[in-house]
Amino acid sequence: MSAVIVLTNAPDRVVAQRIADALIERRLAACVNLLAECTSVYRWKGAVETATEVPLLIKTRSEMYDDVEAAIRSLHPYELPEIIAVSVERGSAGFLDWVHAQTVIKTD
Repeated sequence: MSAVIVLTNAPDRVVAQRIADALIERRLAACVNLLAECTSVYRWKGAVETATEVPLLIKTRSEMYDDVEAAIRSLHPYELPEIIAVSVERGSAGFLDWVHAQTVIKTD
């Protein structure tokens, strides 16, 4: 079982909570951390922008990434939300087993 941490940012705590709740309810993530607000500085459509955002750290199975990305896109108000998966190279076996047990791959 391989795990990933998916990173995304929400424009506010309400949207961040909505994404977190949906991912947990759908069993697409074992845990979602909503971090403290941060300031993001970026270039968008030729202009430098500054925004306050709420970062999310989403722990899930690597094979569930496509479903997690689709769920984030469906709930996210941004035209192009940041969605980045970072592979977990190592971690405690007990925690990684828990991530596996808390997530469910859909079988149609």
